[in-house]
Amino acid sequence: MNFTTWPPLLVVDVEGNGQTRPDLVEVAALPLRDGRPDTSTARAWLIRPPRPVTGYAARIHGLTNAVLAASPAWPEIADQVQRHLGTAWICAHHAHVDYRVLRAHLPAWEPAGVIDTLRLSKATYTDLPKYSLDALISHVQPDLSAAPAQRHRATFDAYATAQILTAMAAHYDTWDQLVAAAVPPGLPGTPEPEEEPTLW
Repeated sequence: MNFTTWPPLLVVDVEGNGQTRPDLVEVAALPLRDGRPDTSTARAWLIRPPRPVTGYAARIHGLTNAVLAASPAWPEIADQVQRHLGTAWICAHHAHVDYRVLRAHLPAWEPAGVIDTLRLSKATYTDLPKYSLDALISHVQPDLSAAPAQRHRATFDAYATAQILTAMAAHYDTWDQLVAAAVPPGLPGTPEPEEEPTLW
């Protein structure tokens, strides 16, 4: 795979407060350049949600109400996040979730396309018993020594997803082949069906 042919792409991950229709508590956006995570231009935001973080969510990602108390509220950083995301492609594991939550918080934003490493992994590794991020980390064994924070934090999960994406990309010859395997139907970037030839 020639990574120089790839369009601008950000590996994203979001964490929520555990409420139904979640409020964001963390967003991470990690650029992928020449097949490597570019941590020098990565961005992450902690957000103080309008509703409390549930105990269950806090146990998973460690972001308690006390930890987030001094963080900005979403309206204070929404424009900043949208400018950073721009119109680049995004990639996430189980991407329709991250895409749906981000779109709910940024209704004027639309990425060029959406790569789903869950969908791509099922096409690439056809015999795995599970396709969770933990299962893929175990199977691919990426180098996570430089990953920030810890599992279930947006920054760590974005870094791990980036490493898994580049590992899977080695199984495809072109960007278009990867897109065909990785973009969920109905999300931005879905390849257009070829037109049937006509006599007219």
